[in-house]
Amino acid sequence: MKKRIALILTGTMLMGFVLSACGDNESTEKKDEKTENSVETSSNANNRTTFTVGFDAEYPPYGYMDENGEYTGFDLELAEAVCKLEGWELVKKPINWDAKDMELNSGAIDCIWNGFTMNGREDEYTFSTPYVDNSQVIVVAENSGINTPEDLAGKTVGVQAASAALELLQSDEKDGQKALADTFGALNEFADYNTAFTELQAGALDALAIDIGVANYQIKSRGEGYKILEETLNTEQYAIAFKKGDQELRDVVNADLKKLTEDGTVAKLAEKYEISDMVTLK
Repeated sequence: MKKRIALILTGTMLMGFVLSACGDNESTEKKDEKTENSVETSSNANNRTTFTVGFDAEYPPYGYMDENGEYTGFDLELAEAVCKLEGWELVKKPINWDAKDMELNSGAIDCIWNGFTMNGREDEYTFSTPYVDNSQVIVVAENSGINTPEDLAGKTVGVQAASAALELLQSDEKDGQKALADTFGALNEFADYNTAFTELQAGALDALAIDIGVANYQIKSRGEGYKILEETLNTEQYAIAFKKGDQELRDVVNADLKKLTEDGTVAKLAEKYEISDMVTLK
């Protein structure tokens, strides 16, 4: 009888040990899984060694390839300055603007930093402090006879694909009026503004909807014969877009931008690239 009781007790103890071990393993697995997930959703800004910036390689003066075949521009030089403060290596990654969200969400890039409009996109990304006041404008040939947006009725207008300008042209007015794009004869989308401006120069386009900083750069580099309509389409702000929820990396970059503003770096770069509508970073 005692042997029987002893065997029962031994079996019970073994079963308890097994259940306890399983519980510990399960707890450890859940803990490991939680830790792994936290690593996946964190940018680990304090431990990183590189900083990958996604940009449109044909968007001067913010990002473009210079005559030496090097990627440069206001945004890229400012990103380089941030990396010097942090001890990171800047990785410049040209991207197809249509695929910018895929690049960011997949982790292929750490941010979109290239004259990127934040207005109306606040719920889609975690944005830095805005650093440039921008306007969307219309560029036409000086002898085109086009003086107001209303004069674009029936005309062929160009715009960059997946841009804020495209969204603006296609949006309905609040008072119920139809979108401005609906009055055009055609709205042609381009992968980049260099190509679009070339089409305007060749007469294939009557007008081009474009950011004012890019417009000024294009007009200066291509010579006389163009004008910017006085009536702007809207005003907006540029900011750096991080993956939604990546506040850690955003906060580090924001702090660095403030330092670079205070030491005069931002002002020097703005003067170099003739960007006059800088926002005071606080």
